[in-house]
This record gives sequence, structure tokens and C-alpha cells, in this order.
Amino acid sequence: MADQSKKEEEKENPSISISVPQAFLVHLISGLGLAISLWVAHNLYSINLVSHSSITLRLIWIVESATVILIYSRFRIDPQQCSYLKAVVRGILALPVGALVNALGAIALGAPVGIQYLPKTINWSLLMSSFTVAPAASVFGLSWTYWQRIFAQTKPNGPLEYMICIPAHGAVIGGWFGAWPMPLDWERPWQEWPVCVTYGAMTGYLVGMIVSSGFVLANGRRQRLKED
Repeated sequence: MADQSKKEEEKENPSISISVPQAFLVHLISGLGLAISLWVAHNLYSINLVSHSSITLRLIWIVESATVILIYSRFRIDPQQCSYLKAVVRGILALPVGALVNALGAIALGAPVGIQYLPKTINWSLLMSSFTVAPAASVFGLSWTYWQRIFAQTKPNGPLEYMICIPAHGAVIGGWFGAWPMPLDWERPWQEWPVCVTYGAMTGYLVGMIVSSGFVLANGRRQRLKED
């Protein structure tokens, strides 16, 4: 009876398996995408988030979005019905949609509005979409069940969902904490929108990947204990 229920659940929620080493490798590559983009900006173009926010953000989101879409598309939940190329395309299409959602959320929470801020807001929103929406779209497509469980209910189930849910929430929470210094009268250049918010989001994203790796490892051990 329990086996039958388990089979029915797997049928309703199809998922591709991912091993612990694969999960660690995905997170490692995603983190390297951030590190490489920041290294290129600093060493090849001599720019950073403080001196050239918009250009630096554009470089980071281009590298990071390409990285996460290409790697997460390998673990799409419906490989029989969805080719790798289709998963990549839906990740790309989701990028501007997620950027719009992130931009509206940031403005609702007090991000500055104006023509002078528009390029920064657009590039920041695309980076946030790379952290949150693009990986989920590449893996889950339009499956409302997964989106609701990960983003609305925050109840990830299994390694792949941990890998998407926790870093995404980490980026959002990190960005929120990163915004705290903005209204203070320290008059530091890194307090400008969206410099400190971006640093907070990237830090939260990296911490989220570390935490999700712990959950994936714990899940793997639990599965081995059940098999024994």
C-alpha cells in the first residue's frame, strides 16, 4: 500500500534524480560564474559595482544567467517531453519575466524610480532573475505544482528543489538586508542603489547554495538509511 502511494506521488510529481556530487558540482559552477564575472570586471575592464554599477551588473547577469540556465537545464523534470534546447529556451524566456517581477518588488519596497536609475534597475533585476526564476523555469517549466511549492509555500521536496529554492530565497533575503544601509547618512558611494543591495543578494545567494548543499547531503544520507 505504501509502495503504491509512493508510485502515485512520483507519477504526479515527476523528477529527475540528482546525486550529491552532481548537486555540489552545480553549486560550484554557479558560484564560479559569479566569481569569474567579478574577476573579469575588475581585472580586464577595471570596473566594479561602485564605479560602474550598470555595466558591471550587465556583465555579471550575462555570465551568471548563461551559467545557471545551461547547467540547470540538464536536470529538467520532463526529459522525455522536453529537450535540452527547449529547457534552455524556456530559461531564457523566463529571464525578463522574472526581472519584471523583481523590479516591481524592489520599487514597491522603496527602490528609487527615475530615468537615471533605469539602467541600474534593469540590470539588477536581470541578475536577481538569474538567481531566482531562470533556474526554476529551466527545470520545472510551467508546472504550477513546483512553482507553488517552492516559491509560495517554501516547502521544497528533494535535492533539486532544495538547490533552487534555498539559494533563491537567500538572494532575496540577502538583498533585503543589503538595502538597510541605503537610507543612512554616511554618504558612502557603496550606499547608492543598487550597490549594497547587489552585494547583499550575491552573499545571500552564495550562503543559500552552501545551506542547500547541507540539505542535499542530509537527504542523501536519509535515503541511504531507508535503503539499508
